[in-house]
Amino acid sequence: MAVANSLAGVTIGGARQIECTINGLGERAGNTSLEEVVMAVRTRRDYFDLDVGIDASQIVSASKLVSGITGFVVQPNKAVVGANAFAHASGIHQDGVLKQRDTYEIMRAEDVGWTANKIVLGKLSGRNAFKQRVQELGIPLESEGELNNAFTRFKDLADRKSEIFDEDIQALFSDESVTPADEHFKLLSLAQRSETGERPHAELTLSIGGRESHSASDGNGPVDATLRAIESQVGSGAELLLYSVNAITTGTESQGEVTVRLGKAGRIVNGVGADPDIIVASAKAYVNALNKLHANVDRLNPQRDEHTGP
Repeated sequence: MAVANSLAGVTIGGARQIECTINGLGERAGNTSLEEVVMAVRTRRDYFDLDVGIDASQIVSASKLVSGITGFVVQPNKAVVGANAFAHASGIHQDGVLKQRDTYEIMRAEDVGWTANKIVLGKLSGRNAFKQRVQELGIPLESEGELNNAFTRFKDLADRKSEIFDEDIQALFSDESVTPADEHFKLLSLAQRSETGERPHAELTLSIGGRESHSASDGNGPVDATLRAIESQVGSGAELLLYSVNAITTGTESQGEVTVRLGKAGRIVNGVGADPDIIVASAKAYVNALNKLHANVDRLNPQRDEHTGP
């Protein structure tokens, strides 16, 4: 309704400005989705006789960035930016798309930033193939050293996961980008035990200001035990406001992406971690958030009241 009302305001009311948000995100329901308005106007330019000065090819990457920062996962059936927006499982749909693409797709996936070429990389893939895929995904590389570091992380992941998809590569870079340059806290090792009828137990080693520290803790589950073990060493006193898990790709080998939101003394930060082991991903996310609190990096609360201003 928000999108429909906005487009009606343009055509009937003569409006030339639409207030909208990426992914329709906001503290209330009913915020207009930027991506849907933009593509409606672009796709039906003959009807609206208007245009928007937006680079639509950046829509998907912007959507993923906002999702990663806020911790709110984009549902698969979300128009334009959802994972299933251009997927076709039905036989009749697949046949129609193969014969005449615009039978079921009135816009191209590439136009909004989805990659049409789904090359699946693996442990035998070389540096050049990796570099080309990174460039095709539109991920900026500032130096060869950054590429080499990313390729090393890629090979480590490929040793644990047989197929590396585009989403995995994007997660490699996003996981690195949310890490403060000067890590006060760093996860060195983690071991956890969980079995039926027994209370889960976690043991881990952290580097705190360059010094190793060991701790162990029980918990209601392996994630709870792990985060308790971290907190017992750090003693941050931060409140856990959000814990969210998202599978980056499909299948049991998929990387898990965890978002942790911590609040302390009126400041709120998000930490993100990705790993095929969801417990490790949880620990990475929690440590990432602790680093941001320690580094005094200001982050706005994504659910902040709209009237308080920036």
